Amino acid sequence: MGKSKIYLLFGSNIGDKKKHIDNAQNFVKNEIGEIVAESSLYLTEAWGFDSDSMFLNKIIVVESNLNAFEILEITQKIELKLGRANKTTDKYQSRIIDIDILFYDDEIIEASKLTIPHPQIQNRRFTLQPLAEIAPDFIHPKLRKSISQLLADCKDEKKSSRLQ
Repeated sequence: MGKSKIYLLFGSNIGDKKKHIDNAQNFVKNEIGEIVAESSLYLTEAWGFDSDSMFLNKIIVVESNLNAFEILEITQKIELKLGRANKTTDKYQSRIIDIDILFYDDEIIEASKLTIPHPQIQNRRFTLQPLAEIAPDFIHPKLRKSISQLLADCKDEKKSSRLQ
């Protein structure tokens, strides 16, 4: 069986945000697999909660032989290594680093610990903009729409601007 393509979203709004994302990306490269695509950095408003601090976001595509649950375990360990407090399930908050698994090939996984595709993709401009930069024609396996179409349909009015 060949390698799977995994789409990961990085986010940070505490401290040296770019450094946190760079460090997370290095850990992913060393522990999960080869990075085959990456978006620009995006400066974005907090989504789902109020914060005075803007987020930096970036998406990478990794090729790996690991399954989705192994990747989840590794990304959570990376978050802890970089100083992230345990994730809470009841509310969003500022964070040193956040790593979300957006897609794992075109699989649909609905488990207690993991939902893929990420259930909020279509509602988040800060996710869709960098995705559209690197994978505009990728078809969301559940919604059956391209990333470009999801971005065009997105109602999120939070600011999100490409930095580089």
